[in-house]
Amino acid sequence: MTEQQPIYRGKAKSIFRSDNPDELIVSFRDDITAFDGAKKDELTDKGVYNATVSAYLFGRLEEKGIATHFVRMEDERTMIVRPLTMIPVEVIVRNAAAGSLVRNYPFEEGQRLDPPVIVLDYKDDARHDPMINEEIIVALGLMTAEEIDAVKTIALQVNDLLRAEFGRIGLDLVDFKLEFGRHGDRILLGDEISMDSMRLWDMETHASMDKDVYRFDKGDVMATYATVAERLTGA
Repeated sequence: MTEQQPIYRGKAKSIFRSDNPDELIVSFRDDITAFDGAKKDELTDKGVYNATVSAYLFGRLEEKGIATHFVRMEDERTMIVRPLTMIPVEVIVRNAAAGSLVRNYPFEEGQRLDPPVIVLDYKDDARHDPMINEEIIVALGLMTAEEIDAVKTIALQVNDLLRAEFGRIGLDLVDFKLEFGRHGDRILLGDEISMDSMRLWDMETHASMDKDVYRFDKGDVMATYATVAERLTGA
């Protein structure tokens, strides 16, 4: 069903062709990285937890009419998706100040942002994913102004659903990253939505429940990922 070699190998996922020209196979590996790959490890079942959470959230978004690349799960770490031509813009929704927002601007850690702040970054590891504005996106031909508006609207809709999903299990969605791609003449939500791509804080203890546990050596990474997956999906 798949080629021996992936057509694309990212930091934590490998993508293969399938027998169906309108489907690709995504394998969630157990690799974990931070700081543009400067820190990296392999943690047993990390890919399974990210695939489980991503599949669950993509499914919930599809139920709400938000179009994604998700088709189905093949097994616990293998996702079938629609092929996308990815747009190299990270759309980051921030509900509270943390991370680079605190490092670069006069915000207090945890300061609530109402309405949520949307940050756009140019996806390029060599340039350390610099922030990009809408005019530069248009000038580079990455998206039209109308497409940017549409993507930002979708990002806020995703935020509403994710905040509700995590809120019901006692987790505060601080911020998260989305990526989009083109499928024919449509722009779909792609990549993954997992602990690797968001910041979650326990509502009672304020403990990190995301990749920051790995970044900053805050505890047992896999126990954290397992807890989020189990609470979210009930599995």
